[in-house]
Amino acid sequence: MILRPSDMADDEPRRGAGDGREAARLRGTLTHRLLQSLPDIPVARREKTAEEFLARRGGKLPADQRAALLREVLLVLGHKDFAPLFSPGSRAEVPVVGTLVGRSVVGQVDRLAVMPDAILIADFKTNRKPPRRIEEVPASYVKQLAAYRAVLMKLYPDRPVRAALIWTEVPDLMELSPAVLERGLADHVAARAP
Repeated sequence: MILRPSDMADDEPRRGAGDGREAARLRGTLTHRLLQSLPDIPVARREKTAEEFLARRGGKLPADQRAALLREVLLVLGHKDFAPLFSPGSRAEVPVVGTLVGRSVVGQVDRLAVMPDAILIADFKTNRKPPRRIEEVPASYVKQLAAYRAVLMKLYPDRPVRAALIWTEVPDLMELSPAVLERGLADHVAARAP
């Protein structure tokens, strides 16, 4: 059996279908793409590059929503707390493949930074009303990062693997403690037990 942690998590909770849901999905896709690509663009050209990308790919979103999305992305990229995730040598959309309790885990982490003293992984969340406390974070988000962290701990046994959610709306980097991640992993494994 293959565990796909990302199947459990979705940036926008499902509240019906229709144009609002489609716009939220498009907004999430565009945000992820910009956060993946813009760190490789010189700072002086980022805004112009992002505007051109949004004009081409985000045409279904009203201009004010595209402008708000661009502001959010640039704030995340410029935030000092997130600097390691966007520094040279960090990577975007990193495949995570391994085994947990005898099952294959296949997924992709939004951002990974290998630092001398730790590994930092982050998952971008574009929720319009991000939680302010860890207790309010959807369990699926915690389980997703917990599974990725458990696999990466096997690859990097010499240093701690830290995991965080980045709420792009705020912006806020919410690091999850090892205890929270261990509980999330236990819940993840228990939920998939035969």
